Amino acid sequence: MRNISDIIEEHIKEILGNYGEIEIKRSEMAEKFQCVPSQINYVLKTRFSLERGYVVESKRGGGGYIKIVKVKPINEMELIDQMIEFIDDHITQTRSQAMIVRLFEEELITQREAKLMISAIDRSVINLSIPLRDKVRANILRAMLQALRYKR
Repeated sequence: MRNISDIIEEHIKEILGNYGEIEIKRSEMAEKFQCVPSQINYVLKTRFSLERGYVVESKRGGGGYIKIVKVKPINEMELIDQMIEFIDDHITQTRSQAMIVRLFEEELITQREAKLMISAIDRSVINLSIPLRDKVRANILRAMLQALRYKR
């Protein structure tokens, strides 16, 4: 059974698919889905992040409108290069997973490849202390992205 976050995400993506950019009002969305406005914030923060290819801007005044834009890369290489630059010298599991989900959504990798990549960067596999684990994860993810540059 899907949870409310999945339903809200699907609804927003459906609208974005038609327009590429939308403005929503947090309170109206909360009313539509019969949830608290903080639930909308949670969905926006976790499902519409830069790692996943979205820019979310809060518009102050005017009743709390939020602008969501789907960022489309010029080509696959540009997306992979941007992701490599985004990694820095360390990266959390959450941000890594979001990047892998975006690769899948952009159809650069298959669902099977995404699952393999997510498994390889999981905290249970990289059983190290946090600062070192995030550095090792960054190196692994960077190497996988480099390999994707030559996939096609």
